[in-house]
Amino acid sequence: MANKPELFLEADAHTGEGPVVDGNYLHWVDIPTGLIYRTDLASAKTESVNIGKSVGAAVPLESKDGYAVAYEDGFGVVEDGELQPIDTFLSDPHYRMNDAKCDTRGRLWGGSCHNDFTAGLGKLHRWDGKASNKVMVENLALPNGLGWNKENTLMYLADSISQTILVSDFDLADDFLPSFRELITIDSGFPDGLAVDNEGCIWLAVWGAGRVIRISPQGAIIAEHHFPVSQASSCAFGADGTLYVTSARKELSESELAKQPLAGSIFTLATDTSGVPISKFKGLA
Repeated sequence: MANKPELFLEADAHTGEGPVVDGNYLHWVDIPTGLIYRTDLASAKTESVNIGKSVGAAVPLESKDGYAVAYEDGFGVVEDGELQPIDTFLSDPHYRMNDAKCDTRGRLWGGSCHNDFTAGLGKLHRWDGKASNKVMVENLALPNGLGWNKENTLMYLADSISQTILVSDFDLADDFLPSFRELITIDSGFPDGLAVDNEGCIWLAVWGAGRVIRISPQGAIIAEHHFPVSQASSCAFGADGTLYVTSARKELSESELAKQPLAGSIFTLATDTSGVPISKFKGLA
């Protein structure tokens, strides 16, 4: 019998996203509010900072306390609760950064999108802490969850509006450019955030469908877990194989919220596997 999700933290996040487990803490964001949260895994005690800008992702720094952030203006860092803009390439207010994650070299990969998620206007960027990033992929719609297998030979990317998970061969070399191909198209809901396990499978939060699915490296759905909220948004593994799943209240009517009172909360799911270890941001070391 499949494990059932459990409530970990009751919250009312508008768009809970970007979970990262680092040591004893879960770091996550609420995109439009600009809030970055740090939740103790043992007690669920939660602290937050507000950077005053919408924030797509916050990844812990390798060399000191703080975060590398993908936010509405581009890339920056947050130290002592203060945002330090560094690569502010998104001057057009109709665009923003979305999900982001570090590769094992500590470089931050993040997607940018139009606020209307117009097809062809999304891009995937790579940032190493300098004043300008490198555009790695263009002609996307809503670049979202991303991750790598433990061997660093494959990279995965969700393009939500096309309902597609993309895969590319991967290389850590500076001059490498991904060449994505379709792995699987989701027929119900929209692929959102994801995590990769040590068996090479993808755990994918499916927005609008209230589920997390496990996808094999060959692109087959091999497990499905249903949640008491429709907007499951992203997921991340803890050290013990527990999967932490964020959710959102965005786009839900009052009647829908009455049926989903835990929308915007964080859930856990016990799994029989473990996740590929996270990488912190090394660009400012």
